[in-house]
Amino acid sequence: MNTSATMQLSGAGLGLRREMVDEVVKLKPATIDFFEVAPENWLPFGGKLQKQFRSLTEQHRFVCHGLSLSIGSPDPLDVVFVKQVKQFLCQHNISLYSEHLSYCSGGGHLYDLMPIPFTEEAVQYVASRVRQVQDILEQPLVLENVSYYAAPGQQLSERDFTLAVLQEADCQLLLDVNNIYVNSVNHGYDALAFLRAMPTERIAYYHIAGHYQEATDLLIDTHGAAVIDPVWQLLTQAYQLHGVKPTLLERDFNIPSLDVLCQELDHIKALQHSAGDESQALRA
Repeated sequence: MNTSATMQLSGAGLGLRREMVDEVVKLKPATIDFFEVAPENWLPFGGKLQKQFRSLTEQHRFVCHGLSLSIGSPDPLDVVFVKQVKQFLCQHNISLYSEHLSYCSGGGHLYDLMPIPFTEEAVQYVASRVRQVQDILEQPLVLENVSYYAAPGQQLSERDFTLAVLQEADCQLLLDVNNIYVNSVNHGYDALAFLRAMPTERIAYYHIAGHYQEATDLLIDTHGAAVIDPVWQLLTQAYQLHGVKPTLLERDFNIPSLDVLCQELDHIKALQHSAGDESQALRA
């Protein structure tokens, strides 16, 4: 499995929204080690915005996290779109592309991330489509464990389904720590046990984000709030179990100033530094 794409990443990254571009172009805070973008949010645009984006990708490290590949959809794979993504990755010298282990289309766009049935049949179906995408892109696809609120036709646990897809497709994992926490509360499982079961060698990088508490037993994955302490603690445990890897902060709305976002990035770096020190101490 080619891991060269992740070797060049390190530290703490930020999801880049279009409304941040002017500020980032003028002065990129040194705290931001890399950016993540959804190609769908940039493919349609030219002119000034595209020039600004190109100036950023020429100077800084970027990864792509897609929104509409719909890897588990009953609809045929959108090969034209995958080829557009490949061109986008080449144009901007981006060597890592991730997507959600879910689907967002079925006879039309559903405008939400829907849960793939946790079944053996779905494992084979999704893995086949992942291999097709990887053949077109000529690079690994990275799949993210997603938050979900229902599990129709469930035969496997979320953990076993995720592991089976990764193994069968021979792809990489974008480990979303907040999604593990959200799902553990909503579905009553042990977050640490899920985290421990993930394959270290397949983890490309981590996601971390905030969420909304609808009730004591219902969390909504919103990316619209600050990261809370239990999620920070789970990230620390991820570093201890799987090593310090690049970590991306997601914030999709209620976006504060870059200074506030950089405080969370600084916290990621402090946890990474601490975990690195602990690892060195254990080896000494």
